[in-house]
Amino acid sequence: MNNKMRAGIIGFAVGDALGVPVEFLNRTLLQAQPVRDMRGYGSHRVPEGTWSDDTSLMLATMDSIKDNGEVVFEDIMYKFTEWVDYAKYTATDELFDIGISTSKAISNYQHGIKATNCGMRGINENGNGSLMRILPFVYYLKFSDLSEEEKTTLINQASSLTHAHEISQLGCKIYSDYLTLLLDGVDKVKALESLKNIDYNKYYTSESINIYKRILKEDLKRLSIDQIKSTGYIVDSLEASLWCTVNNDTYENAVITAVNLGNDTDTIGAITGSLNGVIYGENNIPERWKNKLKKKDYIEELSDQFINTISCQNKIKR
Repeated sequence: MNNKMRAGIIGFAVGDALGVPVEFLNRTLLQAQPVRDMRGYGSHRVPEGTWSDDTSLMLATMDSIKDNGEVVFEDIMYKFTEWVDYAKYTATDELFDIGISTSKAISNYQHGIKATNCGMRGINENGNGSLMRILPFVYYLKFSDLSEEEKTTLINQASSLTHAHEISQLGCKIYSDYLTLLLDGVDKVKALESLKNIDYNKYYTSESINIYKRILKEDLKRLSIDQIKSTGYIVDSLEASLWCTVNNDTYENAVITAVNLGNDTDTIGAITGSLNGVIYGENNIPERWKNKLKKKDYIEELSDQFINTISCQNKIKR
């Protein structure tokens, strides 16, 4: 279990770094000149192996849970402010990317708003900014003895730090359920099918559930690449990551497929990387990619400390 979790974290960071240099590029261009290895500079003019806000926010969350031995939302938001103000948790000690909703939420926290009330609530504020940092909470809950209702509440609250609309919360919960099944060793395609058997109506509206119908009610695997969108909208990002996962048979192929979809390449690469890291293990993440990852030793050390902490703790601070 612990090895799978570490592989998911490393896989996430590697996928993020692969996507950073080509973020915002369109699919046609990337299909003609596909990413195969780490690149430098590009969209954000940063060295190869540089990861983005996706990994930064994940690491900040891990660091908070490691420090406290439990989930303390106020401290997580405080660590997000350290990222914004001091470039802590960054690959090159420089902040170069932050989502609009995430920036607004952190500003809300800095102005004294309670952490779980900081997130954006508008229908048009359902970017993938909470999905990209939800992994540590999923891992934390894997070792908890909370009820399903309590787990759902925690995922919703975790999303609400930056993205409080139900569409964002449900997207995080679907990812959480799928990742949990993978951690349990369930086959990736069977895990996707299993999502259809989960009663999301207990916690979410039918309107929100229907927005995820291609995952929860239809056959996502059979869709063509032209039917997969790779935007920063949480629904598109989650669909794309799951589609890349069930339509490839190695970590490398899944992440390469994800990045070369274009547009929000870093986040979709990261989410896909986390899932396939868990599926295939750290040894199957190409060494040529891992070795170029900025602050690789730091990520590995924090991962080990975080996983060791959560495997011994299962309390939630209300």
